[in-house]
Amino acid sequence: MSDHVNRFYAALLVLAGHGRIKQRLVKAYEENLAIIEDEDLPMAVKQSFADLRHMMSRVDPVMKREGRIRASVRKMSAAEADECAHKMIDLYRDMIRYSDKAQKPLRQGRKSQLKAIKT
Repeated sequence: MSDHVNRFYAALLVLAGHGRIKQRLVKAYEENLAIIEDEDLPMAVKQSFADLRHMMSRVDPVMKREGRIRASVRKMSAAEADECAHKMIDLYRDMIRYSDKAQKPLRQGRKSQLKAIKT
């Protein structure tokens, strides 16, 4: 799970970098998110990630040396590219929330600590 959170974080760093939005979008997705399998994600984010995957790969490439991701992003309007970037941000936020809920509290109360010691 933390590996996926790190991948989304790395994608956001690329999105926040220099260059044109479409170039950053391709790089963020190809280098960090394309490898993630839907079934490896929490149920709460599976549909959103599937929607992003569809948006990022819905166009068949027509040029040699161009994959589905580059072809799809090339055909996007600026608003569609912006929507994909926002979806990545939302997914990262949701992954953080989910991972926070899955973690145990760092500090237990004194009674809980004593009870754990006695058992």
